[in-house]
Order: sequence, then structure tokens, then C-alpha cells
Amino acid sequence: MEFLYLGGANSIEAQLADRFGIPFRAVQSGSLRGQKPWTVLRNSLKIAFGAGQAYATLSRFRPDVILVTGGYMSVPVVLAGYVKRIPILIYLPDIVPGLAIKRLSRWASRVAVSFAETTAAFAAGKAIVTGYPVRREFFEADRKQARERLQLAQDSPVVMIYGGSRGAHSINVAVAQQLPALLRKAQMVHVCGREDIDEAEANKGALPTLLQDRYHPFAYLHEEMIDALAAADLVVARAGASILGEFPALGLPSVLIPYPYAGQHQEANADYMVRHGAAVKLQDRDLCEQLLPTVAGLLQDSKRLSAMRNCAQKLSNAGAASRIVRELQVLAGA
Repeated sequence: MEFLYLGGANSIEAQLADRFGIPFRAVQSGSLRGQKPWTVLRNSLKIAFGAGQAYATLSRFRPDVILVTGGYMSVPVVLAGYVKRIPILIYLPDIVPGLAIKRLSRWASRVAVSFAETTAAFAAGKAIVTGYPVRREFFEADRKQARERLQLAQDSPVVMIYGGSRGAHSINVAVAQQLPALLRKAQMVHVCGREDIDEAEANKGALPTLLQDRYHPFAYLHEEMIDALAAADLVVARAGASILGEFPALGLPSVLIPYPYAGQHQEANADYMVRHGAAVKLQDRDLCEQLLPTVAGLLQDSKRLSAMRNCAQKLSNAGAASRIVRELQVLAGA
């Protein structure tokens, strides 16, 4: 079985494909939503050019089926695949489909969704519920071993803070303002992004020695991310799609801060976790005032934290990846 990954040049997916030895080809694309008219025109031309790139690549590679996961990078690939009459499976990780997914779904053979309530967004019979695929390592992670590998104390609470692969500046600012007080409540693993890592390291150096040992800032984590999450008693994070699969797999209570410029996706994701008792939600604009009392209150309320952990575990779905693979096999005629 052969695989080929199409995505943006110099992107996170390009780096991941290289790490795992998956052949990768870059195609051009661009976002249209919320852009200025001249940007829309420029990105429309990029999409058209990218569709030509994708068509040429698909002609050479000749896949039996295409899997896309949404976003504007999927547009040229879906267009080229549809023209070549290659079966297409779209996987939607979020609760709410974005504009690109809604429009692309008309050309897809099927749409795989994580949750039954999402099927109503598509034509009857178009969507299949698979669940959110999560790597086996999340289900097998051990808290004690994770803390040992990260050199964290076993007898003190751990809070994991991160804002996605590039960090989140507003979260980092709120953490910096309350850093000593937060560290008196818990040890902290803070994935702050490459742009803010120097400031985070400087903030660490300005702390009293005893508190320095409780603060662990990182620009980015690869495989260590599983340990960082597994070690945590509580996580503070954006509400990207991964929280819907990874946090439940670990039974991880969370404080979710939807990115205010991500449309309704992150709000809907956070609301889903809150509605099921697995998280609390804060607005980005309120972080500097509410981060410390929210985190401190949860850490002091062991019964509530335990209840959130149980609620998160109930949302876990260990068979999602297998169901997506089976659907791909059906579409490929395997």
C-alpha cells in the first residue's frame, strides 16, 4: 500500500510527513474567508494553480482513494480528485463544518464525522459517524512514567498550558502576568510557541529559585506532547479539533479558550466539552482576570476535577481510526 501526502510547503504537515517518512508534495492554496478583495483574488489564483498541481500529481500517482481533512488546503486536491473521478472521503474533526468543508462535501463520496450531531450539516446519507481518531499511545500513557520523563514531582499538581503548534500569545501574556501565583498552586508545563519562548525563559529566570524548578516552558513538543498531557491534572488550551479526541483519551479535565478569530469552530468544540461536563470555557478577552482564579478553583476542588475527568473519559472513542480505514477501503473497492 502506497501513500502520498499533499499539503502546504514549509507547513506543520510537511514536517510531520518528513518525520514519519511519508512522501510529500506541496500544492498552493489560500484562504478566502474574511480576506480583503485583493487577497481573495490572489488566493483564488493560488487555488486554481494548486488544483493544476494536484491534478498533475494525481495523474502520476494514480491513487485509488483520497482522504482530506478540511481547511483551504483541501480545496485544490478535492477539485482535482473530482475532475479525475477519484473517490474522496472528507474527514471532519470539528463539531461544526467550516465553509470549505460545506462546499467541498458536494464533490466528496462520503464525509466522515466525529459526532452524530454533525451529520445534520450534510445531505442525507452523505455523512458517516466514525469518531475522532487518536493514536494508541494516548490510551496507553502512564501518568507516573510521564512525570518521570519530564522531571516533574509526583506529589504536586501539574497544569499543562498550550495554545496549539505555534502557541497563543494572549494565553502566554496571561500566564506571564500570573506566573508566580500559578506556580504556587501547581507545577507547569507551558508550550508557548517559538515566538514567545525567549520571553518565557526570561520570565523563568526572574522567578525565585524554588519556583523556577516548577516551571517548564517549551517552544514546541513533538512526541513529548503525549507525556506532557498525560502528566497533567488539568490542561489550559485553545479549543482546536484535537481536544475532542486527545483529552477524552486521557481523561483530561480542561479549561478551554476558543481562538476568537476561528469562526465558530472552536466555540462549538469548547461548548461540546462543557456541555458534557469535561471542561470549563473562558473567553480570550477575560484571560488576564480569570485564568488564575479558574485554575486555582479547579485544583482546590478535587471532587469537581474528578467528575470532569470521568466525563472526559466517557467521550473517548478508541475505534475511530479503524472505521475511517474501513470506509477508505470500501470507497477504493478493496
